[in-house]
Amino acid sequence: MSEFFEESAQMTDRGVMAMLNAAIAKAGDMGQPQCIVIVDQSGVVLGSFRMRGARFLSLKSALAKARTAASINGATASIPEQARLLLSGATQGAVTGLKGGLPIRMNGVLVGGIGIGSGSGEQDEEVARAALDAIGADQP
Repeated sequence: MSEFFEESAQMTDRGVMAMLNAAIAKAGDMGQPQCIVIVDQSGVVLGSFRMRGARFLSLKSALAKARTAASINGATASIPEQARLLLSGATQGAVTGLKGGLPIRMNGVLVGGIGIGSGSGEQDEEVARAALDAIGADQP
């Protein structure tokens, strides 16, 4: 590698599908249909799924959670409470502090974000963690 390039990690299609399948299975086990969105580190959607029975508007919040987690390289719930409304308004809802968005990191390298929506914040995050476990990603 030269001084003009650095190594980076990218998720494979199989990795995205493994995460989607794990999230669907976990949500099914808990009886809470979910919307699942997976993005790369720049916020481009790699995979998205709305389970039958999940709230259709939760697809929008799941996307915001995934993009926020990738953007801040952290859990969406880590955004300070006093900044959440301002950030959401300033970004027209693109940034959220709602629980359920986690970064996807492999060996400390950010590769994307996952956002889950339609359950409680705790359920959303539990489903996101199951998806991370499916590919052996670092847990935040």
